[in-house]
Amino acid sequence: MSNSTVIRVEGLSKKYIIGHLRSEGYQTLRDSMAGALKNTGRRLLHPFRASSGQPLLGMPGTEEFWALKDVSFEVEKGDRIGIIGRNGAGKTTLLKLLSRITYPTEGRISIKGRVASLLEVGTGFHPELTGRENIFLNGAVLGMGRSEIKQKFDEIVEFAEVEKFIDTPVKRYSSGMYVRLAFSVAAHLEPEILLVDEVLAVGDAQFQRKCVDKMGDVGENGKTVLFVSHNMAAVKNLCNKVILLDDGVVLESGDPYTICDKYIFPEDIAATGTHSFRGGEDHTINFIRAETLNEKGEVTSAFRADEDIRFRITYSVEKDIWGSSLAINICNFDGTDLWATSDIDVFSTLFEQREKGMWIYECVAPGNVLRPGRYLVALGAGDVTGQYFHHPDPFPFEILEQGFWKGSHKSFGISGGPLVVPMRPEMPRRADTSEDD
Repeated sequence: MSNSTVIRVEGLSKKYIIGHLRSEGYQTLRDSMAGALKNTGRRLLHPFRASSGQPLLGMPGTEEFWALKDVSFEVEKGDRIGIIGRNGAGKTTLLKLLSRITYPTEGRISIKGRVASLLEVGTGFHPELTGRENIFLNGAVLGMGRSEIKQKFDEIVEFAEVEKFIDTPVKRYSSGMYVRLAFSVAAHLEPEILLVDEVLAVGDAQFQRKCVDKMGDVGENGKTVLFVSHNMAAVKNLCNKVILLDDGVVLESGDPYTICDKYIFPEDIAATGTHSFRGGEDHTINFIRAETLNEKGEVTSAFRADEDIRFRITYSVEKDIWGSSLAINICNFDGTDLWATSDIDVFSTLFEQREKGMWIYECVAPGNVLRPGRYLVALGAGDVTGQYFHHPDPFPFEILEQGFWKGSHKSFGISGGPLVVPMRPEMPRRADTSEDD
């Protein structure tokens, strides 16, 4: 391990033994008691084969699951590494191994320096303690003295924007306040290595920008950052290197722009125009598949500039709900929002009632609106209870030069941006100068 290398990962693998629910209907009390006795007997016979809360391999309904498989890489001092991939790719597992929250099944990790981790909202916080007390507690965990923490205290509180609530127990904080303070503590208490998972999605857009800027400052000061995110714009802006994971394996690593674009616009999607969503968090509304179709009804991801684009979204509703909506948001590749619509904008009855079952939502984006280039579609869903989420797995499509409206504005070099919707000008007329007198 050279002087400049702060993290070395060699042949890292992590295996879990997972159990499956058996579809045998309801168990009687006798069946449950018999099963408990059998499990107790297995633990007595095989005390070292599994922890008390984990199923034993070989038991009915269990199998091996490799969250990571033979992962190797090195991180230099001052690197800002983005770790990207779909849900279930192994990103969070990798950070948990680096944080020593869990241990690898195979391989080894060498780390040089003090590590601060922010893997979920309020990592390391004690809910009964106040914000002030948790700042000092976290600093002590990082090995800092009281005087060092006091020097940083005002800066931490100001960044987190929780001055009024600093002496309130954090169990009364909103999720946004929680994550703001947790991130501020992790970033300001001067760790040599900062590990950040996709927790910034809890904060508002302004605070997310503050966090990305702060992580950039940490990297420029010679510290090291490992950043897991689905926000490709943030990854491109912050990181000098990106690692792409898929099914626990490193697919590629290298330049952020090259790797992020390959992840967003893979060849299989580019050819088919079909995107299947992998399992993630369970919500009342779950997205299953998205398709983009041309005017002929063909599924494709490439469109002439002047043709309509049909978006077909297949999703499931897990129970009868009211007050719900489904949104489609078209973005630039850098994450800039361009155009959004919701199904209840036109069909207001869906807000009143949406029944349990499988649904298909279709909408059409008219031609001659988007300039030639590549775009992303982000999906979101929510209800009046406040349960709203954007699916972290956007899908791409492309507008070709074919059919692009080349009006007279083009000859004057007026590009205007990603949208090309012409205005309806009126013939200019002379101003009545008498009105100015």
